[in-house]
Amino acid sequence: MDSITRLSLNQITTERASLGETVDACARHGVPYVAVWRHKLAETGAERAVRLIRDAGIRVSSLCRGGMFPAATAAERAARIEDNRRAVDDAAALGAEVLILVCGPAPDRDIAAARRMVADGIAALVPYAAQRHVRLGIEPLHPAFAAERSCITTLHEAIALAKKFDAATVGLVADVYHIWWDPALYDELAGATGRLVGFHVSDWLVPVRDIVMNRGMMGDGVIELRRIREAVERAGYLGAIEVEIFNQAVWDTPLDTLVPLVKERYLACV
Repeated sequence: MDSITRLSLNQITTERASLGETVDACARHGVPYVAVWRHKLAETGAERAVRLIRDAGIRVSSLCRGGMFPAATAAERAARIEDNRRAVDDAAALGAEVLILVCGPAPDRDIAAARRMVADGIAALVPYAAQRHVRLGIEPLHPAFAAERSCITTLHEAIALAKKFDAATVGLVADVYHIWWDPALYDELAGATGRLVGFHVSDWLVPVRDIVMNRGMMGDGVIELRRIREAVERAGYLGAIEVEIFNQAVWDTPLDTLVPLVKERYLACV
């Protein structure tokens, strides 16, 4: 990788910092994009966040997260659609290129029903997202997250789900932490041509101690990052590349040490 122009610092990588602090660090260190999380946006306020990002000359690659569609009752499912519409509004205000959908787990043991709820939820959200010119990115999560975060766990099912909708509004997000293990990875990415709307990088550390917090800095784990990036590009995705790391040691690193390290590893490993 010989260019920094696609690099995005996903805000979860700087979880201990405010949105303003993260944006300022991006501006200081020449990172052109930031990926915003809704809990950080709520702390800052949408109007102030828009000003901070605009004044820093930074672009927003994505907003995380929408989704979480399955619920035990129709009223709960309707409330989640309304929350997703608010997320679409926030994404539009920020000029975010995509709203990330972490689709949600089954509210009971019926994971097949949960998957149907996800499809129904996206169908209900699509007209509003299209009206607001926000793309929805379905992010399949590693199967270890199926019980708590998402019943959509493979590229294959994410692609099939995305293809039920207009490609101008619904695509998928390839996160290396969630897909690197898939024996059909490269065939599936080839089949996703024209549907990729996001690409997230980190690394899979060994030994695994905490599945959520196990992401490492690129180059510290076992993922073939460059090969996956090249496959994503062959599938037509040339947008921002987000560095998204859940890791306590990373979170505890001062921003002026962390951000240059992110740039260094991005250039060396991605």
